[in-house]
Amino acid sequence: MEASTDQARSAFGNEQDDATYQKAVQSKERYLRRFGDDSKTVYHLSAAPTPVIGDMLGVRNLVISPDGTPLDIRADAAQAPKPPTTNRTVEGANGAPVIVGNIRMGFGHYRISMAMASAAHAMGYTPYWLDLASFKDATGSKVIRYQNDLYSKGSRISQRVGAFNKLVWEPLNSEGFRKLSYNAADQKNAELCVPLFHDIDKDIPYVGTHVWPSQAAVHAGMTHVVNAIPDNWPMALHLAEGSIHTVQTPSAYLGYHQLRGMDPARQLKPMPEGSIYYTGHYVDHELVSNIPKDCARRRNRVMGGGPVRYLLSVGGAGAQQELFAAIVEHLLPYVRRGEAVVFVNVGDHRKVWDALLRSVDGLRSEALPHFEGIDEVARFAAAALDGDVSGVHAFCDKDIFTAVYSSNLLMRCSDVLVTKPSEFSFYPVPKLMIHRVGGHEAWGAIRAAEVGDGTYEMDDTAEVLSMIDSFQRERGLLGFMCDRIEDAAQAGIYDGAYRVIDLAVNGAPTLPAVR
Repeated sequence: MEASTDQARSAFGNEQDDATYQKAVQSKERYLRRFGDDSKTVYHLSAAPTPVIGDMLGVRNLVISPDGTPLDIRADAAQAPKPPTTNRTVEGANGAPVIVGNIRMGFGHYRISMAMASAAHAMGYTPYWLDLASFKDATGSKVIRYQNDLYSKGSRISQRVGAFNKLVWEPLNSEGFRKLSYNAADQKNAELCVPLFHDIDKDIPYVGTHVWPSQAAVHAGMTHVVNAIPDNWPMALHLAEGSIHTVQTPSAYLGYHQLRGMDPARQLKPMPEGSIYYTGHYVDHELVSNIPKDCARRRNRVMGGGPVRYLLSVGGAGAQQELFAAIVEHLLPYVRRGEAVVFVNVGDHRKVWDALLRSVDGLRSEALPHFEGIDEVARFAAAALDGDVSGVHAFCDKDIFTAVYSSNLLMRCSDVLVTKPSEFSFYPVPKLMIHRVGGHEAWGAIRAAEVGDGTYEMDDTAEVLSMIDSFQRERGLLGFMCDRIEDAAQAGIYDGAYRVIDLAVNGAPTLPAVR
């Protein structure tokens, strides 16, 4: 894979019109005026311990070198603790480095990054965390943070203002980001991140869990780039020509291959052979390897008459707060009768939990907070795997890694994950799918419903609460979902992260393009 001189001019042989290209150039120029030009700056990197997932998943964090010494990533990996041997360990891996390029945009892309790091570690590689939004003084990082702030603001407004959601947010997230023309500006803006790659050897295996880190790596000349596409709805937003694209579902594979609907004015040339692969769902090794045990525990709990455990993962922006308040309020009588248990993870947004306390009468007296860091969450989750739990438990931490990974720990001891159809759609836990935030998420719920490990998307509160009542009365519904999870695991549907790492390390096989 060779880097193109100007990826904004075309995508897979489909030329952008001159107006689109000029608009992309102007977008980059505006950001240069706003945030400065650091294209001649030499950024030296260093590897440091990563909070939370450093110990749990062996992840090294790439940061600015404190003393200006250039990074030798292979030498650093050789000195790092060797990954443990697992049933997924690859012969000859020997702790070699694999970079996971990411950004924080909500929790989703961080979550996928953790799945990739977990898989790499289980396979015997040393994962490195490259958050392109985390470099305080770099122009590219400033651009990413600015765009993330805009997206978060739009997401919050969409949940408060129905007209904005219907007329602006839903169309933007489903059809706006779908257009091939949208890709041009992103390609130009990704060029601003290239200086951060100065110290990274071009042939290091690299997985981008958002398109901007993937595009940036290609622009920087890296040769083993995998662009792990998160969405089940084909959008040109996620194209990074020069990388190997991966998707989690067969429908996404066909849609992306044909660049379906990305330009309504013309039939586009399809993606060439070897540029896109269906891998399966991106899921952490710790979750995949424990599917049989965790499903057996769920059956024993719910079929044995124990309380049904609900994990509510509230979005980082606090979207859908009224709906979550209604869910908690509905569950409280079940909790008081010992028929349900509620776990609420509000991530790193304490104000979201405080708002729930104000909204739900009686919640404050029922809830037990767990706000003391990942060690407390890990102890609680481990004890809950086979032990008894009652009441309402709240989880919150200002550290982003704890905020995201807490849900991973709690999933294993939960019976139902209540979530919008985001990246959680692809995880091996029974799921109650509430209304989406952004039109592109709709197809995540469709996938979960087809696999059978989650419900269809539920548009209104009454429908969600009715499903909860059904779970409480008919415990066999959750047993049905556990059966489907085990079927999917046997079929390798949850093995996507391992396959992505393999593609990054070994490159694309000649045939077939479907895994």
